[in-house]
Amino acid sequence: MKISVVGSINMDMTVKAERIPLKGETLKGEDLKYIPGGKGANQAVAMAKLGADVEMFGCVGNDSAGKELVQNLKDMGVKTDNIRAVDGVPTGIALITVGENDNTIIVVAGANDCVDKEYVDSIKEDLLQSEVVVLQHEIPQETNEYVIRLCHENNVKVVLNPGPARPVKKEIVDLVTYLTPNEHEAKIIFGEEIPTEELLQKYPEKLLITQGSKGVSMCLAEGKVLLVPARRAEVVDTTGAGDTLNGAFTVQIVKGESVKDALKFGNIAASLSTEKFGAQGGMPTFEEVTAELNRI
Repeated sequence: MKISVVGSINMDMTVKAERIPLKGETLKGEDLKYIPGGKGANQAVAMAKLGADVEMFGCVGNDSAGKELVQNLKDMGVKTDNIRAVDGVPTGIALITVGENDNTIIVVAGANDCVDKEYVDSIKEDLLQSEVVVLQHEIPQETNEYVIRLCHENNVKVVLNPGPARPVKKEIVDLVTYLTPNEHEAKIIFGEEIPTEELLQKYPEKLLITQGSKGVSMCLAEGKVLLVPARRAEVVDTTGAGDTLNGAFTVQIVKGESVKDALKFGNIAASLSTEKFGAQGGMPTFEEVTAELNRI
C-alpha cells in the first residue's frame, strides 16, 4: 500500500558545538556537515527505510543542492518522479546547531514555498492513489488545507504533523485522520488552558502528542490515556527523531497494526534514531526496530 508525503525537501547545514550559543554569543564549531533533510523528506526516508512503498511530492531549486537531494531520496528507496525542480528559486535550507544533546533550527523555505495549489493539481491523480498522505508545516498552510480537503473528499487518510508550530483551524483538525504535535505545538493549536489528558480524551485515537524524554501519549478508543514511555538512549543527535516517530507510526498503521502497537513501534524507532548523527542517517530499519522491541 502506497504512502505519500507532501512536504519539504531541505539541505541541512549542521554545525556541532559544545553547547547552543546564547544570544549575541560566538562559539567555536567542531564540525560542519551538509546533510539531506526537510521534515517531509525525512519522514519519507524514515518510512522507506522501514520497507514502505513511499512517494515524495514537493519542490527543489534547479540547483546542485536540489539535484543532490532528489538523488538521495532515490538512493533511499523513495519514489521521486513528481518532485518539481523550480528555476530561479533556491532549494530549501535548514541551519542546525547541535550541542548538549539538543538542537536549534532555522529554516529558509526556498522552493518549498512553490508547493502550491497549482502544483498539487498537477500531481493529484498520483497523490490520490495513496492509502495515506503525510503532511507537515514546512510548505504553505493553504496547500496543506487544500491537500487535506482533497484527501477527505476521496477517502484518503491523512497524518498531519503540525511542526514547525502554527495554528490549525478546527475544521482541518476534524478532517485529518491523525494529528501528531509535540507539547508546544499542541498548545499553539488548542490553547494553554486544556490539560493534556483532557485534550487527548477529546480526540481518541486521533491526537498523538509527543512529550520528549517522557515519551508519547494518545487516548485509546475506550477512553484510557496511554503513555508510551521513551526508551533510554545513548543520545548523539536528536534531529529527525520526531520525523522518525511519525514515519514509523504511519507505516505500522498502514500495515493494519493497532494504534497502541504502532505507537510503541514509532517510539522505539525514534529513540534508535537519536543514537546516530544526522536526521536521515540515524533512521533505523524495520529489522533494527523489531529486534529492539523483542529485546525489551
